[in-house]
This record gives sequence, C-alpha cells and structure tokens, in this order.
Amino acid sequence: MLPLPALLAELVRIPSVNPMGRTDIPPELCGESRMTAAWERHLLTLGIPVERQQVEPGRHNLIARYTPPTSPAFTLLFEAHLDTVPTDGMTIEPFAAKVEGGKLYGRGACDVKAGGVAMFGAFRRLVAERPPGSAAVVLAFTVDEEHTFHGVQRLMESGVRADFAVVAEPTRLNIVRQHKGVVRWKLHTSGVACHSSAPERGVSAVYRMAKVLAAVEEYGRELQATKVHPQLGPATLSVGIIAGGVSPNTVPDSCSIHLDRRLLPGESGTEAINDVTRFVRNWPGVDFPLTVTPSLDCPALPAEGGDEWVRRFGDAIDSVVGGHEIHAVPYGTDASTIRQAGIPAVVFGPGDIAQAHTKDEWVELAQVEQAAEVLFRFACGRSGPSGG
Repeated sequence: MLPLPALLAELVRIPSVNPMGRTDIPPELCGESRMTAAWERHLLTLGIPVERQQVEPGRHNLIARYTPPTSPAFTLLFEAHLDTVPTDGMTIEPFAAKVEGGKLYGRGACDVKAGGVAMFGAFRRLVAERPPGSAAVVLAFTVDEEHTFHGVQRLMESGVRADFAVVAEPTRLNIVRQHKGVVRWKLHTSGVACHSSAPERGVSAVYRMAKVLAAVEEYGRELQATKVHPQLGPATLSVGIIAGGVSPNTVPDSCSIHLDRRLLPGESGTEAINDVTRFVRNWPGVDFPLTVTPSLDCPALPAEGGDEWVRRFGDAIDSVVGGHEIHAVPYGTDASTIRQAGIPAVVFGPGDIAQAHTKDEWVELAQVEQAAEVLFRFACGRSGPSGG
C-alpha cells in the first residue's frame, strides 16, 4: 500500500491537462484518461466495485462506494476532479513531482491531486478497518472541472445522492461554505470584408465590436457598484478573449468576444446573460446584429442548509489541526452543482489556493496526511484521536 506522499507523486507525474478549447497542447498531455486509469487501478486493489461513467468520448468519471458492516449512520460524497490547467509559463518541470522541504511540486499537486489523494486515503482506511457505525461513502473522481464542469453535472444527473458532500479544493484545511458562480458566453458580430485600401466599401466587424466593448465595460462598472454580497463582494463582468479579422490588409467581416460573469447566490446565469445583452443592444451605435452563444453556467454556492453537518465537519478538523475558519471565496467549484442537486456541500482540502495554477505549483505533504485524517474521522462520526 503506497504511502500518501508516494501516491501523490505518482499521480502528479501523470499529465491530465484540460485543453480548455485550445488546440496547441500536445496530445500526450491532454485529457484525464491516464489519470482515470491510474485511479481505477488503485481503487480496484481495495477489492471494491468501480464504475466508469462516460461524460464525453474518452472522458470518464470514476465512482466507488464503501458500505459499512452495520447500517450506515449517514451517506457522504467525497468528490475531486481529475483535470488540471495547462502548464504555460511554469518555471519548474511540471510533471517531475519533486519533493523539497516538505513540499511536493508539480502541475496539479495543489489543484487538486493532493485533495483527491487525501480522500482516497480516508476511503481506503474505511475499506480496510470497516469501523462500525461509520458513514457510507461515495468517492467520485470527475472530469472537466477546470473548463465547463461537465463531469460533476453528469455525476448529479446520474442520481448520485448523499446527506452531505465534501469537495476537494485547496483551502488550507479550512471550510469554504460559499462561493461565487460563473456564466460564460460568446458575443459575435459580422461585417462586410473588403480590401483595406478602400475600407469605405466594407463594414468592419472589429469597429462594431469596439462599440460593444464600451457598453460591456460600462455595464461592468455599474454591476460592481450596485450588486454586492456582504461576504463575497461584488458581481463582476470581464472580457477574456477577443478575436477578429484574417489579415492586416482585409477589413474584417467577423469579430467575437468571450465574456465571464461571476454570479452571486440567487442569481441565474441565463438572466445575467440576458441582462448584459439588453444593455449592450440599447447602447448608442449598437444597431447591428449580435449572436449570443452560452458556453458555461455554474451556479453560486450559498451558505445555507446543512448547518449541523458543517459543525460536525468543523469538529473533525479541530480534532486534527486544532482549529479552523469558515470562508467565502470568489472562485467557483463543483460544490455548487452538487448543492443545486439538493446535497449540502462544502469545499475542503490541503494546499493554498494561492499556489493553484501557478508557475511553481506545490503543496505541503503534511497537510495531505492531515486532510485524510480529518475525512476519516468525519466519516467515522468521531472527532477524537483515531488508531491506525
């Protein structure tokens, strides 16, 4: 049985980059299939059934279930994603899994392979020790968290249910109970192409889009000033990509922008898109057609429901590390999709979000062991010292 640090090193050496729509990433780095196979191999050594759940061709969630020897007191869902962001700009070898000073370095070490390893550590102890009175546990590894959240959406659509869920993300062993959501979409406008030596014969889609951008910028300013959550701060709107034209000597007949709108609890992604679109279409000079193409809709995670579960989980953390905090954060996670399906959920794991996606991503190995202990105690329904 591999110690958790060795298991983490093995998994960090396996590329599982989410291309996020890009086509320039080498195929040997792309996709979760190698990670799925590695986790499937480790889960099968526990002697339990493992389910593959296809999300897209070549991309599968993994689901394993532990049932205690006595009637379970409750059911928990432990969920971690398999994919990582790309490696652009990294100053360390992304997949070397170098260990130095109690830290393991590499892409995905912090976000979120360490969290998945901690969940597996707790899960395999449950399978090995079979403590009476413990929870039943569903352990799920999902795909595509870093881009469109399709993996967790498929998981919830399949009917997986639990009394409470813990979603792996780097929280420094604290609890994240609420976070913003996100909706993303593309706005496209057309023009009329012609030779740039006679631009009056055409219609520049880029110039048209410039008017749209002015409207979007103003909408974003007003949004941040008028829609503010007491813990999460303001709702936001950002343009992350603009693309238009084919050459310097051609008036462009096409231009697109990709928008990112961060949602507060209670907001609808569809309504947010519609509100921005209405504002833009009423902006002076925007008298041309616009095409709206949604690409992602992930709700916010509200801090409501499951109060007693959160308290008990906090007790388990305190028994291992001596204390914890409860945070609200601006980024999104799989937890909100799980909560939307009716399961109270929190976010928890080893590592610091400040190290996620960075040029020298790392995680403290001691926190991986501590996270596994917290999850095991929580599943056992106890917060005191445990054996083993």
